[in-house]
Amino acid sequence: MNQQENIPDEGEVILIDKPLTWTSFDVANKLKRACKFKKIGHAGTLDPLATGLLILCTGKKTKQIDSFQAQEKEYTGTLVLGKTTPSIDLESDFDAEYPIDHITPEVLENARRQLTGHIEQIPPLFSAIKIDGVRAYKLARRGEEAEIKKRPVEIKLFEIDATHFPSIDFRIICSKGTYIRSMVRDFGELAGSGAYMSKLCRTRIGDFELKDAWELTAFIHQKRVALNLEVDE
Repeated sequence: MNQQENIPDEGEVILIDKPLTWTSFDVANKLKRACKFKKIGHAGTLDPLATGLLILCTGKKTKQIDSFQAQEKEYTGTLVLGKTTPSIDLESDFDAEYPIDHITPEVLENARRQLTGHIEQIPPLFSAIKIDGVRAYKLARRGEEAEIKKRPVEIKLFEIDATHFPSIDFRIICSKGTYIRSMVRDFGELAGSGAYMSKLCRTRIGDFELKDAWELTAFIHQKRVALNLEVDE
């Protein structure tokens, strides 16, 4: 079957629950090869150690990527106080320990409140931001220093649950461009300690919800069946 025949002229919008350790590019590349899409892109990167909703667009629908990226996003996850890593998650090893004995519910609430509303944050060095044409994470992995400027974001909701302290479960609703790892780093600092992120899941982008997303292999299976292709990939 001709590849062009496999792609509806108008393309499609695909919701995938990104697997843990996969990059967003990994998912797009896998779908492109397995489902014979000629053109595909994703609307908003998820870190390898995050799971959750990834919107992918094919064909003419790729023109809508910018509009999807601009929509508010919702995340749930867990941060842990008392230790830090260079990447602010478990992609890198622990590099420091900090006291937590002084942290009271009032300290946590003060930190939460300061990170709610219109704020400025510095994106993590381990991120896809380009610095002089080079992705920041590439500089970080080479051990190079780089200056990343603050940027304004809006945190519409920031809920925390310290039932399992020093682990803090959270739920965040935020604007485009928000880095949750930066929220975790800044929360630790505002609490007079340090913090890293142990878990993150994107649950919503605009009106699109994780509950409506496909598991990756299940989507590939049904798509290949529809295209009359072998289903052993």
